[in-house]
Amino acid sequence: MLKSSGAMAAATMTSRVLGMVREMVYARFMGTSWVASAFLLAFQIPNLFRRLLGEGALTAAFIPIFKEKEKLEGGQAMWRAANAVISALIIFTCVVVVMGFVAVSIALAAGQNHFSEKTLLMLQLLRWMLPYLLLVCLAAVFMGMLNARGHFFIPAMGATMLNVVMIASVLWLAPKMGAQLDEQIFALAIGVLAAGVAQAAFQLPTLWRDGFSFRWVSPWRDETVRRVVKQMLPATIGVAAFQINVVLTQGLAYWVDDYIVASFQYAVRLMELPQGLFGVSLATYLLPALSGLAAEKNYAGFRSELRQGLSYLIFANLIASVLLVVLAEPIIRLLFERGKFDAVSTQQATLALACLAPGLVAFSAVNVLARAFFALGDMKTPMKVSAFCLLLNLILAVSLVWRFKQAGLGIANTATSLMNVWLLTLALRKKLVALEMESLRKSLFPLALATALAGVVAWFGWRFLENSLGHATLALKLGAVFVPAGLAGIVYWLITLALKIPAAKEIGDLILSRFRSS
Repeated sequence: MLKSSGAMAAATMTSRVLGMVREMVYARFMGTSWVASAFLLAFQIPNLFRRLLGEGALTAAFIPIFKEKEKLEGGQAMWRAANAVISALIIFTCVVVVMGFVAVSIALAAGQNHFSEKTLLMLQLLRWMLPYLLLVCLAAVFMGMLNARGHFFIPAMGATMLNVVMIASVLWLAPKMGAQLDEQIFALAIGVLAAGVAQAAFQLPTLWRDGFSFRWVSPWRDETVRRVVKQMLPATIGVAAFQINVVLTQGLAYWVDDYIVASFQYAVRLMELPQGLFGVSLATYLLPALSGLAAEKNYAGFRSELRQGLSYLIFANLIASVLLVVLAEPIIRLLFERGKFDAVSTQQATLALACLAPGLVAFSAVNVLARAFFALGDMKTPMKVSAFCLLLNLILAVSLVWRFKQAGLGIANTATSLMNVWLLTLALRKKLVALEMESLRKSLFPLALATALAGVVAWFGWRFLENSLGHATLALKLGAVFVPAGLAGIVYWLITLALKIPAAKEIGDLILSRFRSS
């Protein structure tokens, strides 16, 4: 598990670091202005469909069937099933794109004299980016197929292509689009489309070498397509609750204040670095692994694999969560404070991150627990839990955003994810009779103690450096983040090893073995 998800985590780390460079370029280019909020909100809508259809419900429903075809009927049936699903995806996403294009065009025509400038810009950007939906859904399905075939590194590297192209759109294309920010911003929309093409194309060589060849298969009466559609409809909400929450709450916040969407989105991007590095990597590995165990009715192995995955996730993301809260200000200052992203923007994004980061472990655990249900063929339970949590999130966001702005969105999302984890755990225990998580529960208090002590070390380290040296230069900004974080990481690791936390020893042994072999 560690080797497979670790390989993917290395690729994901490369992608997320490039993604962070992209966000740094974005921040310098547009800060937390109303133009930035318009672009980020417009991008969230096709990105939501990617999570729902691509990385979310479709792959969650399709991968277990894909693995089942391989085990029971062989490679030819497996590839035919893949082609049928891809054919159906092309038809459906094209219909959605055309309908969305028509609806946005009508809204723009009707609202020219009624909508605000920022609403018109958001709709124009959305119209440009709608075709991204088709491209990125194909890329996500290609990635899911490769994951099911045991390929994790190359598919995860596909997102690096997306980030490279989007960075180039700011540095190279934007200056050619006009003199004002609201003109130059269209370069980013064009970059999104080009990035979707690059990400999808990047997956194909590995698929071709593995035996895949696309052939159009009519999806209308195909058995696999019917099974996938039947299972994915409830999972559409179940697997993407967080993303739906983000879109709806940011849509609300967009009309509360100009800067809220942009400042909250920078905080979300920082959250996605550790979440993607470990949470998404583990969840991606676990879906085909758990699906195989469920198909063999090996429920003891299923529980063991799930327990081990959750232990690794909690160990890695607890310390990341605390460091993001304690060092939110120096992290954001180091990464983003330049160009149009000023000191006020830093304070706005710091508040959002400090309220969002406490839910990091819960955000990641939802991904893992939902995939445990999908592996068991149960799409309805995560749907019901997520639907309830979605409603709860909306109530909390509406209640908090007017007074607390981006902090209210962070608190609402954190509380919702904690509730989501609790309800999914109760439901999974009922489904499997017993989860056998006693060893994991025993490790929670020692982990919490180690995390608290590491957080104290990080906070005092940062305050000492800030009061003594300030943050006037790049070297001081780097020191304000990496010195306290490094000290806290050492304290955390030593305490968890001393308290004999299994995940600490196993991850340490894997890292040492890699160093010895190299």
